[in-house]
Amino acid sequence: MFKKIFFVAFLAISFIEVEAQAYEYRIVTSIESVVPMGLGRSRIISNQEDKDYTEYTSSRTEEDKKQNKSKRSEAKVDDFDETKILNFYSATGINFQNIASNDALLSSKVNTMIEQGWDLTFVTSGVESDAGKGDGTGIFITRFIFRRPRG
Repeated sequence: MFKKIFFVAFLAISFIEVEAQAYEYRIVTSIESVVPMGLGRSRIISNQEDKDYTEYTSSRTEEDKKQNKSKRSEAKVDDFDETKILNFYSATGINFQNIASNDALLSSKVNTMIEQGWDLTFVTSGVESDAGKGDGTGIFITRFIFRRPRG
């Protein structure tokens, strides 16, 4: 009797475990410019249109060297949200008020996503910074990866 109960419980837990693995993902990207005096273009970007990556992918082998013939313009999404945020620098240097303002806007976006049933799963960032005198360009990019159960 105990073996039957254990077996049924094991099957139920296994089913729940497999069912819990079906997620959909959404990526939100923030691009914060390090160009001074408001000349950069800092934004929070989130797509509102899905794309199937396989339509733009080719699997090349030694025998089959054909490239995917899709056009880059076909891969672009037309439906996305673009939220203006502030640049890291002002005319006098790093602007902490701008950073706090960006944090408030990013927190609002993250909280809204969570209210919509998304879980913040990963955060990754990178930077291409000012290379010194005469460069004057750079960005700080952060990707927020959310997931929620498919349903």
